Amino acid sequence: MTQTEITFWKEKYENNQIGWDLGEISTPLKTYIDHLTDKSISILIPGCGNGYEAEYLYLNGFKNVTVIDLISNPLKNLKTRLSDFPSNQLVQGDFFEHQGNYDLIIEQTLFCAINPSLRLKYAEKIAQLLTSKGKLIGLLFNREFETNPPFGGSKSEYINYFSQYFNIVKMDACYNSIEPRKGSELFIQISQKKSN
Repeated sequence: MTQTEITFWKEKYENNQIGWDLGEISTPLKTYIDHLTDKSISILIPGCGNGYEAEYLYLNGFKNVTVIDLISNPLKNLKTRLSDFPSNQLVQGDFFEHQGNYDLIIEQTLFCAINPSLRLKYAEKIAQLLTSKGKLIGLLFNREFETNPPFGGSKSEYINYFSQYFNIVKMDACYNSIEPRKGSELFIQISQKKSN
């Protein structure tokens, strides 16, 4: 990411211009997490923002949760709310340079924040970071926006990116979006393609 992009997001947080921030975990992600039974899995939340998903996971017994964000402001906010969250699992950096292996990656708002020219690279990076049985789950916008970011898109566009690397298990309209996002979100669940 460029210094311009880092400055852009830093100023958003410093000026409290974070209209995407719900102040809590989104309902579709909470519903998914509530059905997870193996609390030992390794989880990554890229572009985590204020990290409400990580907070919810951690408070519900998932201790192997790593978050990454381009700037430090939201990471500090998460640490303030959850002082015992391990500092080594709070990563400030560029998602595209991150290294690791995860059983589950949760997409909340990174995909819509990056330039659409990076979307195929995003799919490739997710494939690199997931274990052989790993999954990406999350939310993608199923609409366009007049100003960017966020950058919108469509199901057919997303299938084009992700099907190159993954089996698409689910990519459906959310039935439980929060009111302002009703009718404009897709819930996705994709898994690594089996190697021959």
